[in-house]
Amino acid sequence: MEPNRKKGIASALLAAALYAINAPFSKILLDYMPPTLTAGFLYIGAGSGMLFIALVRKLRGSGSKERGLTAAELPYTAAMILLDIAAPICLLFGLNATTAANASLLNNFEIVATAVIALMVFHEKISPRLWAGILFVTLSCAVLSFEDISGLHFSYGSLLVLLAAVCWGFENNCTRKLSSKDPLQIVLLKGIFSGGGSVIIGLCAGERIKACGSIAAALCVGFVAYGLSIYFYVYSQRLLGAARTSAYYAVAPFIAAFLSLLIFREMPGATYFAAVILMAAGVWLSSRDEFRKRRKPAGRRRIK
Repeated sequence: MEPNRKKGIASALLAAALYAINAPFSKILLDYMPPTLTAGFLYIGAGSGMLFIALVRKLRGSGSKERGLTAAELPYTAAMILLDIAAPICLLFGLNATTAANASLLNNFEIVATAVIALMVFHEKISPRLWAGILFVTLSCAVLSFEDISGLHFSYGSLLVLLAAVCWGFENNCTRKLSSKDPLQIVLLKGIFSGGGSVIIGLCAGERIKACGSIAAALCVGFVAYGLSIYFYVYSQRLLGAARTSAYYAVAPFIAAFLSLLIFREMPGATYFAAVILMAAGVWLSSRDEFRKRRKPAGRRRIK
């Protein structure tokens, strides 16, 4: 296995493990803080944590050798920020209407969205094995999305979680275009502008915080689940590409679902375990996708 691929896979798995705390702990935060404000403070926590790391790095004289963003990346940067406002808001409203375990697994639809968008919009090559993985993940999401299969009653909460996954699919591909630049700077921008935008929207919508201590908790969860996770995710995208990074990152919902079952002690029904089997097959196929180092077209800068 190539060294760059090993680093990329390790970074993607670390990002997944860090993000796994998001669904169960955000579900708890929603008891004390409305969804839009929660989304905002989670991202502000990510940006604040990365700002602290940047200051420590500067004081120690170990400045980053990474390249900074330029005006050429402004369209992708703006799209990334707007999508990072919409996606967590949809996710948290969805969490209010479904279980944390269900939401965690449904987040894997992000693999499908990321891969299809990478193919259709950014022309990233998708192998037959990855397509097979996408099919299994889609089937699993369909099973999870219906509360009662016999009655085909679609879950409103599941729809919002899937919408969040689609937003993050677009966002992953926008971030892919920025991945050759400093990951810390990217997380800072997400934290400041996406977080700040969500807080402003929440306050304008009349949302209010029920417990001041929940702000500190949201900032801490945001630093780990969004800040550190995004940092390693961006680095992995640089080495693996958007579609393959999302495939390895797909272990996050399984970790999150396990944590949710431990924390909330809600034993799901048979359809949940059927969906887990389908999802596991899809993730395995996706992660076994052959890694190819494509030739760079002449005149184009290598991205990641």
